[in-house]
Amino acid sequence: MLDNNTIIDFHTHVFPDEIAEKTIPYLMEKGNIPSFGNGTLSDLKEKMKESSTDKAVVLPVCTKPSQFESINKFARILNEEENIFSFGGIHPDNNNIKEKLLYLKSQGFKGIKLHPDYQEAYINDERNYNIVKTAVELDMYVTIHAGLDVAFPDDIHCPPKESAKLIERIYNGDYNVEPRIILAHLGGIDMFDDVEKYLVGLPVYFDLAVILTFSSDKTEQIERIIKNHGADKILYASDYPWSSLKENVNIAKALNLSDREKELVFYKNAGKILGI
Repeated sequence: MLDNNTIIDFHTHVFPDEIAEKTIPYLMEKGNIPSFGNGTLSDLKEKMKESSTDKAVVLPVCTKPSQFESINKFARILNEEENIFSFGGIHPDNNNIKEKLLYLKSQGFKGIKLHPDYQEAYINDERNYNIVKTAVELDMYVTIHAGLDVAFPDDIHCPPKESAKLIERIYNGDYNVEPRIILAHLGGIDMFDDVEKYLVGLPVYFDLAVILTFSSDKTEQIERIIKNHGADKILYASDYPWSSLKENVNIAKALNLSDREKELVFYKNAGKILGI
């Protein structure tokens, strides 16, 4: 039972322990960024406890087509954990996309994660379009890294203008639909002006992953985007281990939002997607 004190973090990353030990230092060096955790399930659970976060969604990224089986095997294991919900992973170069998505749905996954930068496929690439279109048709959700990625500062694969074009293509301009696409990082890290210009008001969820700390100087614009887009299409998120769960919770609670808006952002929207 969810109540008005529930906090659901809709964007986290964890790895098998032996992989986390190598992967987190590699990603820290590649992006020149700090880590706020070691990327293991046990550490995430500890950080959840420290921040009074009740449930978390894990978003795995397939950086190679060959990782489909191993990553989703681990994701299935995560889904057996109390208060942990994992999406599935898929790569734009995987074959038999519909068959793979049907398989993921049969395994209980509510959605999938795409990372256009690490997967080297622009958001309006036909491969990504095919994945998103098929997932939406299957009533699955798709979380997409949007905007800047510090590891790829010179080549943004999912800017707001292109995301808007994708949404137009997916829904053929009919925006009276239940959103199935989730654009991470409030629609685009470091691109909030374009988010307001191209995306606000469209049938798409935004999550708050990392932007509450990464863009702490833009709090007023963040609040404006939430209100103008609609709090019913915003998902609280941290982006663990690349952001502090405790700091994110404190910043989100301090946002100039009504109690109803905070309930939607912190747990009601996520609960609806997860069916809890």
